[in-house]
Amino acid sequence: MRKSKTAIQSTENSPSAYPVGEEYGIIKKQLIRYAKDIWGETLKTVFSYAKTYKWPIAIALLLMFVELAVELIQPLVIGKIIDDGIIPGDTGTVWTWGAVMMGLALAAFLSGVTNSFFAAHAAHSFAFDLRAAMFRKIQSFTMSTFLRFPQSGLLTRMTSDITMTSNVLYMSLRIMLRAPLAAAGSLIMAFIVNPKLALFLMIGVPFLVIFLVFMVRKGVAMFGRVQRRLDRVNRVVQENLQAVRLVKAYLRGAYESSRFTKVAGALRSDTVSAVRLMELILPVLLFVMNVSLLAVLWFGAQEVRGGGAEVGEVVAIVNYALRMTGSFSMFSFIIVAYSRAKASAERMEEVLLADGGTEEAERGSGRQPIGDLRFENVSFTYEGADKGVLHDISFHVKPGEKLAIMGATGSGKSTLLNLIPRFFEPTSGRVLLDGRDIQEWPLKDLRDAIGYVPQQSMLFTGSIHENLGWGDSEAGLDELEEAARKAQIHDSVERFPDKYGTRVGQKGVNLSGGQKQRLSIARALVRHPSILILDDSTSALDVKTENALWKALEGERATMLVVTQKVGTAAGADRILLLDEGRVSGYGTHEELLEQSVLYRQIVESQSAHAGEVNGDV
Repeated sequence: MRKSKTAIQSTENSPSAYPVGEEYGIIKKQLIRYAKDIWGETLKTVFSYAKTYKWPIAIALLLMFVELAVELIQPLVIGKIIDDGIIPGDTGTVWTWGAVMMGLALAAFLSGVTNSFFAAHAAHSFAFDLRAAMFRKIQSFTMSTFLRFPQSGLLTRMTSDITMTSNVLYMSLRIMLRAPLAAAGSLIMAFIVNPKLALFLMIGVPFLVIFLVFMVRKGVAMFGRVQRRLDRVNRVVQENLQAVRLVKAYLRGAYESSRFTKVAGALRSDTVSAVRLMELILPVLLFVMNVSLLAVLWFGAQEVRGGGAEVGEVVAIVNYALRMTGSFSMFSFIIVAYSRAKASAERMEEVLLADGGTEEAERGSGRQPIGDLRFENVSFTYEGADKGVLHDISFHVKPGEKLAIMGATGSGKSTLLNLIPRFFEPTSGRVLLDGRDIQEWPLKDLRDAIGYVPQQSMLFTGSIHENLGWGDSEAGLDELEEAARKAQIHDSVERFPDKYGTRVGQKGVNLSGGQKQRLSIARALVRHPSILILDDSTSALDVKTENALWKALEGERATMLVVTQKVGTAAGADRILLLDEGRVSGYGTHEELLEQSVLYRQIVESQSAHAGEVNGDV
């Protein structure tokens, strides 16, 4: 582009050029300071997982700068073609610089394609590592820490929140960083071409910076609320799908639909409010930039008529103004994306930096406890609860003995059992295993010695063989079949078409309640545990099958703790622990409790009366 000596001097010596540079530097520092304030530790925590891919990210950024450089050079080339080629009528110059433009366009195209490859690799690898880290962290939670997070919230964090942040990383490497850089670069290039006209583009920039900072702050808060609403929607859906049989049995479909509509409506309302606020960004940006563009055209025409500027310079300035307008038009999308990513990153940080303790399955000593279990004045209160669940519990179970635990709903039976594998720590008192505080046992040794059958039978998607092997991955088929025989499920499995290869649906949906309970018991027996915990795990079994189960378990050397509501089951135990509102109401044999405990006699009499009524009806 041909530039007069006067124009060059005005570029170098214009008193306005330096204040503009200083103002741009101040704005840049403010933006950097604000970015640190917005992201802070969240950026360090969540996006630290992208450091592994610093080279793909660096290459993607380098290629993005190549695209940006081409974008900023093109208006200069266009001005050169106009001033040196079209106006003088020099077709050779037009063709020469036209070829240069084509070469630049080809370089930008190849850079863009290659950039996409590296950006996608970095973003998706980052998402994989972050998701794996989140899952490992959740697996390491103590039960107290785990219960602080709703399951639906953890699910949202593991899916949509991670997707949101990885998309932002990808888009940052492709276009998000290029947009503000293109706007700033276009402004700088405009000052290089003609500082006087470029001033008109600079007028609205401080206002736009303040406006965008305000909108980002509002956006982060509003989209954080949107993600929390999404958690609630996921929770309602999860509960409904888990209880689908109950919903259908009680014809509660309409009620569940109205409940879903309510929470989904709240999500819609907050999302619409957030999006509407973000939609204000584009009109404001376009208005300010179009006013600046009109000023450039107006005063540019005057400069051309007065000889203070050339046509090519005005065209180049207008081109840069259009590029700035295009970049600013993307800011609404960028702010929405970054606001949602910031909200998602904060939610993931809550998990990654969650305090309250984690479980480390440290290497065990290989020592197998013999199963001597003692509770000494144990009390327990859940975190954040005002009222304790267990109060001053003491009892002793010798190796190989069977303890039946009875009590009304909410008396603390399951909580007591959860203290043995150290799902929770006692608030006071001690739990001793073989005379040693269980907190001193390596977690691996402790839990390897326990066969645990929860109150709600849980099976995993896969074959019956895989589900039984989940108790001991090294167990052979003979061991699995032996455990199934003891659990009284082997004959049922043999009747399935694929026997132990039969696929189990999600949570065992294709099995009966009794079959799921017996498979869960077999899975625990595969471990050859020193302590067998059965938390009301025979409730779905008929009397004949349950009696056969207890007879088969007589040969087990395990210390058994059995939660039951059946007097017949409790009577066959060595000891019975009777709980009432978290306190020991009775402890002894069946005969001893009949003599000593009024509550136990009431339970026996109520079940005897019920049995008599049933027999009479029959």
